[in-house]
Amino acid sequence: MTRRVALVGTSAIPVGRHQTRSDAPLQVMEQEIMTRLVVDAVADAGVEKKDIQSLVFTVPRPYTLQKYFHTFLVSHLRLACTGTVMEVMGNGMTAALAFDQACNEILLGRANVALALGINMEAATPSVEHAMSSMRTTGDIDFQASAGFIPISWYAMDAMRYMHDWGATREQFGAVAVKNRHHASLNPLAQYRTPITLDEVMAQRPIVEPLGLYDVPGRSDGAACLVLASEDVARTLGRPYAIVRGRGFCHDGSHQINEIPNDMTELVAAKQACATAYGEAGISAADIDVAEFYAPCTIVEVLVSEAAGFFARGQGAPGAAEGQTRLGGRIPISTSGGLTSRGHPAYVTSLYNMIEMHDQLCGRAGERQVKNARLGLTTGELGNYNAALMHVLEAVR
Repeated sequence: MTRRVALVGTSAIPVGRHQTRSDAPLQVMEQEIMTRLVVDAVADAGVEKKDIQSLVFTVPRPYTLQKYFHTFLVSHLRLACTGTVMEVMGNGMTAALAFDQACNEILLGRANVALALGINMEAATPSVEHAMSSMRTTGDIDFQASAGFIPISWYAMDAMRYMHDWGATREQFGAVAVKNRHHASLNPLAQYRTPITLDEVMAQRPIVEPLGLYDVPGRSDGAACLVLASEDVARTLGRPYAIVRGRGFCHDGSHQINEIPNDMTELVAAKQACATAYGEAGISAADIDVAEFYAPCTIVEVLVSEAAGFFARGQGAPGAAEGQTRLGGRIPISTSGGLTSRGHPAYVTSLYNMIEMHDQLCGRAGERQVKNARLGLTTGELGNYNAALMHVLEAVR
């Protein structure tokens, strides 16, 4: 019988500011945070330390104090592993790839229990240093970087194009920010939990037109650990879990953004990756009960909601403004608060997305709980969705 992978346990610190300045007399040590999270996640799953055979880490930010973090932490935990211990990197898709590779460890029979984990420290790093690193990472150093091009710039261009093509308004984007903040107000892991109004969103200073302060994510630190197991192991644990039903990936062949003229708001890679994941799961978009998106800006959530098949082209923004993506709506999206309010520690963001999906499908999301949630979609992004990695999960209770 084909092996299947279950998400059986999670642990995370609240998204926020945890990194200490380099000149601070006492330093926050990443390994101390991660050690506690591993212990908590293993306890949450109901497995034992000796059961862990593989660990797949997100590559740490360059500002992380401890280098070769993956092998250092394994030593710190005194874990002897017979599967694989490694770090993965894929810019914004890094955490989604860590989850994906941990799944592979189980699917290939290398492990019955595997961890996907990581830490993202950046909030105390000077903005200039972080921006320079971002520009060299996300663009062509011969073209975009020399012009000061950053990810928010390309998302803003998407928003302008979408407004031009479909008649969308800033208020419709703002409704996404208001919705996400409401969801975040119910989430103890969220960075920004004070509710906001549409008037407050519209009154904020512009970051890159037409996106304002509440349309974009802040700087965030975060750390999370997921415990994955074979379905055979999951069945023995005596508690609810989420099974991975489908997986889809697509890279459109461009670097971060496409320099070749194209339909910049269609998100072809996301559309194809979702279709693949739905096909593998044997479902359609209409079967999804809840979705947790990698969407750094309000416009991105709108575009992914269309690429995932929840709305027709041009209908994602008005649909959000109508409340269709809120808790209690037709298709709740970003019930954690999303990247604009839960927070966006980029290299571990998708781990937080998986934690929210696990909580929803296992019926433990509290006030954020989507009633009778059975099937969920999580998305991962590289660049401006020039590549996408999607997973469909199903509740087993």
